[in-house]
Amino acid sequence: MLNIGVIGFGYWGPNVARNFHAAAGAKLVAICDFSDKRLALAQNNYPFIQGIKDPYELIRSTGIDAVAIVTPVFSHYELAKAALLAGKHIFVEKPFTATSAQARELIDLAERKNLRIMVDHTFLFTGAVRKIKQVIDSGELGKLLFYDSVRVNLGLFQHDVNVIWDLAPHDLSIMAHVIDKKPLAIAAHGSIHFQGGFEDIAYVAVEFEGNGFLAHFHVNWLSPVKIRQTLISGDKKMLVWDDLSADEKVKIYDRGVEVKSSNGGKDGIHELLVSYRSGDVHIPKLEAMEALKAEAQYFVECVEKNLPPANGGQAGLQVVRLLEAADESLKQGGKRIVL
Repeated sequence: MLNIGVIGFGYWGPNVARNFHAAAGAKLVAICDFSDKRLALAQNNYPFIQGIKDPYELIRSTGIDAVAIVTPVFSHYELAKAALLAGKHIFVEKPFTATSAQARELIDLAERKNLRIMVDHTFLFTGAVRKIKQVIDSGELGKLLFYDSVRVNLGLFQHDVNVIWDLAPHDLSIMAHVIDKKPLAIAAHGSIHFQGGFEDIAYVAVEFEGNGFLAHFHVNWLSPVKIRQTLISGDKKMLVWDDLSADEKVKIYDRGVEVKSSNGGKDGIHELLVSYRSGDVHIPKLEAMEALKAEAQYFVECVEKNLPPANGGQAGLQVVRLLEAADESLKQGGKRIVL
C-alpha cells in the first residue's frame, strides 16, 4: 500500500486528494495547507487523515511514501527536493519547476535515490489526447504540416506568473506527447495591459527540425469567450480537437491540398497546379474516463513496478525549457531563441 500525503488543498488539491483516495493500492494519510479553513474542509471530507499546517512536517513523516505537491510553482523546487531527500516519491503540479536547472537537479536526485517523479500533465490521460496520439502514430494524417492551439478565456489572472506559464504548460505537454519531433527554436510575442502585471496575452511559435513543421499557441486571459481548440494538419487528413464540445471533441477531416508542378506552359513558365480535396468527416469514439483518476492510478503503478512514468521528470523539464525560452523571447521583443 502506497501511503500518500498531499501538500496544498486550494483549487486543484481537492481533486488530487480525491483521486489518490480512490486509487487502488494507495492510501491518503495526510493533507497539508496553511489555511485553517481549507484544512478544516480537508479533515471534514476525510476524517481519517492527519491535518498538518507545516509541509516539512508532512515530508518528514515516516508513515508517508509519496508526496503530492499541489502548490504555486515558486514553491515546487524546495518542497520536491525536501521530499526526495526524505526518500519520498513525488507527484508535482505543472509546471514542474520555475527553472530548468531546478528540474535537472531534481531529476538527478531522484535517479540517485531510485525514486519516481511524476508531473501532473493531466490532459495526457484524457480520451481525446489518447485518441489523437493513436491517430498520429498510425500515420492516418500523413506527414504533419502544422499544430495550432488556442486556449483563451476571461481570467483567471495570476499574481506570480504570466499567461504563458499559466496556460501553455497544458498545450506544450500535449504537443510534446503526441508529436514525435524535436523542437528547434521558439519565438513569443505578448502584451501587458495592466500596470505591474504580467503578460496577459501571448502568441508562441515552436519550430521543429526537418520538414518545416510548425506549432503555434495562442494563450489569453482577456478573451470574452472560452475556447479550447487544437488543429493538427497532415498532408493526408486533418484533425480538430474542441475540448469544450460535449460529444464531438475530436473530428478527423479527409481534406487537404494537392499541388503539382507544370514546366511546359505556352510561355515556358513554371506553374503550380493546386487542387483541393474535401471528403468525409469521421468522429471517433473516445474512452470515457476521468483523466486525473487514470493519472493517479498510473502514478501508483509506476511506483509499485519501479517504472519511469511517461510524464516524469524529463517530460516536465522539456516543458519548463520551452517556457523559459518563451520568456527569453518575450524579453527580447519576439526574438527567435534556439533551444
